[in-house]
Amino acid sequence: MLTVVLSMLAFALVGAISPGPVNIIATGAGANYGFRGALPHVLGATLSYTLIVFLAGTGLNRLLTSVPEFAEILKYAGCTFLLWMVWKLATAHPQNLQAEGQSQPPRMIEGALIQGLNPKAWLVSVSGISLFVSSQQPAELFLLIFCAVSFAMCLIGVGSWALLGQFISRYLSNPARQVMFNRIMAILLLASILTITTV
Repeated sequence: MLTVVLSMLAFALVGAISPGPVNIIATGAGANYGFRGALPHVLGATLSYTLIVFLAGTGLNRLLTSVPEFAEILKYAGCTFLLWMVWKLATAHPQNLQAEGQSQPPRMIEGALIQGLNPKAWLVSVSGISLFVSSQQPAELFLLIFCAVSFAMCLIGVGSWALLGQFISRYLSNPARQVMFNRIMAILLLASILTITTV
């Protein structure tokens, strides 16, 4: 069992820490609002991903096999929501990063929605379920373990990107640099959307 859990840890961490829409937004939130300001996004994304893993383990794989159109609907709904986030990033006004009462960082519900509509999250979770849960007995126990591991690794992975954003916030005290950073983040997010639509 220990070998399976260690494999789960490695798999979940790689899936959570690799670049993608959720992590790009976490970096932008950390840079613009600090780690504490980005925390609702991080928690929302983590809770949402854990729910996705649970749903994948309790039958989503069968649904996607029997209704492949559902995957397409999920993909385009996710891309539409992410395009809205691109627009928000690209048009964000410079903030005084030291001042209180600035525009709102991404909320927990937005983090949850971004993750829930992120095709990468669904694909990674279904792959993980097929690797670490379906082939094990009792499957229910391994699903609970995989959910717990996924929660912890997603929190670490997305949180790391938010922390990275906070570290570069000193560089962003200049409004022009901040605008440029937000636009670069918007371009990276747009690029990640383009890779999703070509999958």
